[in-house]
Order: sequence, then structure tokens, then C-alpha cells
Amino acid sequence: MYLHRVAGYGTHNRDLKQWMVTLLSALSLMMVVVTIGLLALFLVFDIQVNSNSGQKSSNQLKDLQETNENLVDEIFIDSALNNRYIKNHVVGLTPEEDDTKADIVMVFQPPATGRRTVGKKTHHSILDQKTRNARALPADVSLVQVKDCGKRAIPLIANRIVSGNPAAKGAWPWQVSLQRSNIHQCGGTLIGNMWVVTAAHCFRTNSNPRQWTLSFGTTINPPLMKRDVRRIIMHERYRPPARDHDIALVQFSPRVTFSDEVRRICLPEPSASFPPNSTVYITGFGALYYGGESQNELREARVQIISNDICKKRHVYGNEIKRGMFCAGFLEGNYDACRGDSGGPLVIRDNKDTWYLIGIVSWGDNCGQKNKPGVYTQVTYYRHWIASKTGL
Repeated sequence: MYLHRVAGYGTHNRDLKQWMVTLLSALSLMMVVVTIGLLALFLVFDIQVNSNSGQKSSNQLKDLQETNENLVDEIFIDSALNNRYIKNHVVGLTPEEDDTKADIVMVFQPPATGRRTVGKKTHHSILDQKTRNARALPADVSLVQVKDCGKRAIPLIANRIVSGNPAAKGAWPWQVSLQRSNIHQCGGTLIGNMWVVTAAHCFRTNSNPRQWTLSFGTTINPPLMKRDVRRIIMHERYRPPARDHDIALVQFSPRVTFSDEVRRICLPEPSASFPPNSTVYITGFGALYYGGESQNELREARVQIISNDICKKRHVYGNEIKRGMFCAGFLEGNYDACRGDSGGPLVIRDNKDTWYLIGIVSWGDNCGQKNKPGVYTQVTYYRHWIASKTGL
């Protein structure tokens, strides 16, 4: 079912004044244009889920919901439609005598104009092929759902974080390690239960999703848990060796269940601004000095936002700072991101103790060098791009 409707009205009412007709016509045209420009394709499917018992507890139904969503993720991420698939959500579970019916809404980027009917048939065909051999879905796992973004199980205590210290367990639950052949390459930030945002330059030499995995937790070895990468979306305008548009999205499966140790960060509104000298925090598994090796333990550092006026001075970075970039750190050096921290988060806390992702570790000259602070991809600048690809 396509959830796209445009309300119309008749012009036969002669009592309407001409200026009202003109105004309403203009508004209607604007609605059509905006709707076409922002439209995502919605499809609703009913899936019958085999189970071993009729009546189920609320916890078992929640388990079934997550398992169904993971299954549909895997179906479409591994299909010919993986470039258009965004997400799915179970909107209803109906227990029946021996089965449970799941009503699932799936969101896709719209196909080319005039191909919507073909697209809908393709979606149904893929889903039918993948689910033809129905399998039982387990419902015996106890889940803890934590829906709040940007919340830490460990509160930040004044003066507790000393730059460069190892991070406490669960302190930064959105931190991710991007690995190739089980070796840490870059950091990343969890922004949804199946999405991570990172730097595009992490995939400059290898963007094959099958050769990447994600690791969660405050240590690389042993990891808290791991996930397979299903899709890597690099910004369309990223063109190395240029440093502009250094942002990428990673879709993984199965989805994660949020807990005290794994939780998504909040994303700021596109209009949000963060003044210079604001205290912000960087985390990562990167080297402790230029030329060093990545660390097994997650580390954290407190730095400050540096104004563009200062960062664009000739003795700092000059005209190398482009739109969509900003600096953070200290001009005197010492505390900075380093090799292996690329793609990781720069976060800020609001007055409600909620954390937001405002920067992505992108580049810099050496590590902690005087007048050479870290340069970050500005998340607010790319907020609409993130939403267009993930629905978040």
C-alpha cells in the first residue's frame, strides 16, 4: 500500500473569491512539490510467523517484534534493493492459535519517476522468495529496551574526565570500532539500532562491506559484541585526496538491542549551533602519539570547540577549512584525536544531561601539535543527508 495522498479541492464553488482560489492553488502546488521532493516509499506487508504456542506474554511479543525486524533487514539488505532499503518497523503483532501475524511497514527510497508500480512488484517478489520457506522464530529471549538516545548509565562527574584516560565501562555506549580482518581501522558512532556514522576516508582503499565488521564495547578484545556490515554509503561528493564531505554511513545486521552498554547518540537539529570554547569530548581506540599503534581500551579526552576565525588563520589551517568542517582541541596541542580515531565521535552534553553528536573525527596535522588542532566533519551541516539515507 502506498501511503501517498495529495488532497485536492474543486473550483466549482463560485462563492470563493478569486484571490482565495489563486492562493489555494499555489498552496496546493507547493504541497505537491514538497511531497514529491521528500517522499519515501512506504509498503505494508503482513507476515505470518510460526511459533510453538498461541498465547504469548508482552515480553515474548517484544522479542518477536525485534526478531521480525532483524529478519526483514537481512532480507532486503542482502537483496537487489539494498541501495534503496532504509528500514522497517513492526507496527502490530496479532497472536493467533498457532501463529503470530506481524504487520510490518518498510521504508524505501523512491524509484525513478514512473517506475513505482514496478518497484512495488519487485519488493513483493523479493519478500515472497526470501520467506517462502517459513521458519520458526524464537520468542524466549528476555530483552531490555532503552529508547532514550544520548543517555549514559554512568553520569559525568565534574573534573572526572582527565584528557587521555581510559573510559569506564558503559561511559560512551555509542562508540563503535570499525574493523577489517578483525583489526581496528576506524571509530564510528551508533545513531540507530542498525546505523553507524563514520568518516568516508576510512573506506578510501576498501569499501567492500563484506570485508568489514563492527565491534561494540570499551575493549577491542574481547568485544562486547560484533555485527556484520551490510552496506556502506559514502557521501556522493567525497573525492579524495580532497577532505570535503568526509562522512559515511554503515548499515549492519542484525539490529542491536539498546542497553546500558550499547545505546545510540542523539543527532542535533540542522539549525543547532555550538559556540566556540564549548567543552566537548572525543573518544576512540586510536594511538596515544603520532606514529603509535591503536589501543585495545577505549580512551576519552576533553577538548574545546575552536572558532572558525581562529582555525582559518594562516598559522593554523588557513583556507584548508571548508564548509562542513570545524576545529576542536587546544592551540597549545597535547590533547587531540590521533591515528585510529578517524570516524569517531565528538560529542557535547546539554543541560538535561543528554549527549549529542556534533563532529566526526576527520583530519589534522600529526597529533596534538601546536596550532594544529583536530578537524571534524560538522554533523549539523550533513544532518539532512543523514536523514535522507537512514530515515533518522
